[in-house]
This record gives sequence, structure tokens and C-alpha cells, in this order.
Amino acid sequence: MTITKQQSGSTLTYILEGRLDTLTAPELEKEIEKPMAGVSELVLDFRGVDYISSAGLRVLLKGQKTMTGRGGTMKVKEPCEIVKEVFSVTGFADILSIE
Repeated sequence: MTITKQQSGSTLTYILEGRLDTLTAPELEKEIEKPMAGVSELVLDFRGVDYISSAGLRVLLKGQKTMTGRGGTMKVKEPCEIVKEVFSVTGFADILSIE
């Protein structure tokens, strides 16, 4: 997985490419856990993600809780149909803000 980081004002965007699975989820988790001074919105750009496992879902849930605890928000942007289906089946579509 490739993670590209972009910040614009108080919005931090991670552009993800590849698979978010057991091997790659820890890398995203480390990024989300880093201090984010001045960041009130975390955007995960999923356009390049073609697969997500339960490990990836766990990281998203943790990210959501982390941002809420910091008084901010997190959203998942443009997931492919397969990932959308995983979100729907697991109930994550009701938990996450997905655009």
C-alpha cells in the first residue's frame, strides 16, 4: 500500500493505493495515531483501494474514534464498489462518513 499525505488548512488527507489488509493496516494505523496539530478533519481517499480486510476495518474504526476524541471528524472518500459492499455488509456504512 502507498500512502500519500496532503494537508490543506485544518484538513489532512491520506491518499491510499493498494490493499488495506493485515500486512498494510499497521502502516495506516501509525499515520492516524501521529499527533495532528491543527487538524480537525481527516480524509481517507479510497479511490485507489481495491480491497479491505477486517484489519483495515479495525484501523478505520480506531481512526474514527481517534478523530472524535480530538474533537474532529473523519471521512472516507470515493471507495470502489467492492469496498462499499464490505462497508455495507459489516455495518460500517452506518458508522463512517462515506462520500
